[in-house]
Amino acid sequence: MLNQTQINYCLDKIGEMFPDAHCELNHSNPFELVIAVALSAQCTDALVNRVTKSLFLKYKEPEDYLNVPLEELEGDIKSIGLYRNKAKNIQKLCRMLIDEYGGILPADRDELTKFPGVGRKTANVVVSVAFGVPAIAVDTHVERVSKRLGICRWKDSVLEVEQTLMRRVPKEKWSDTHHKLIFFGRYHCKAQSPQCEICPLLDLCREGKKRMKRVKGY
Repeated sequence: MLNQTQINYCLDKIGEMFPDAHCELNHSNPFELVIAVALSAQCTDALVNRVTKSLFLKYKEPEDYLNVPLEELEGDIKSIGLYRNKAKNIQKLCRMLIDEYGGILPADRDELTKFPGVGRKTANVVVSVAFGVPAIAVDTHVERVSKRLGICRWKDSVLEVEQTLMRRVPKEKWSDTHHKLIFFGRYHCKAQSPQCEICPLLDLCREGKKRMKRVKGY
């Protein structure tokens, strides 16, 4: 496990590598963002953006999603994994948003997790990106990077990873750190082909050292 000084160093280096890290899901308001993040489960942001380009032209308000048969919405998002379940959850989410929140998406994480298809990660993304509330959303990239570097333990659950990061990172940096860790994991410390040989964090990375030892006798 890294100590606080080492963690700070890692996060600073990642910040230098990806100074412009941001949410890559295209959206123009909080409602579109929650739809996009819900669609992104087990799916790439790039694919979601291809689908939402036409989806958000067709569906502007929660009512629009409810004014079409479920089968039509399924067809509109068919290229996305788990599209049937996601279409069903989107319609349920829209119904709940209208009936219980007057069509206004709440800016509170715990309230957001009450919606169908919205888990803690999705809620954290929405409050952070759409409402500017400090949050760390632990997706597959954040979890992988945190564990490979030794910021967290291999056996830690997603919630434990989030709680550790919240303890080790100043609150005002939570949202920026979340985006930078995602970019680092998405474009550098990839799941299958991490760029260990050119990584500035190699000397601190337990996983990277093991990989280099296996591959090149590092």
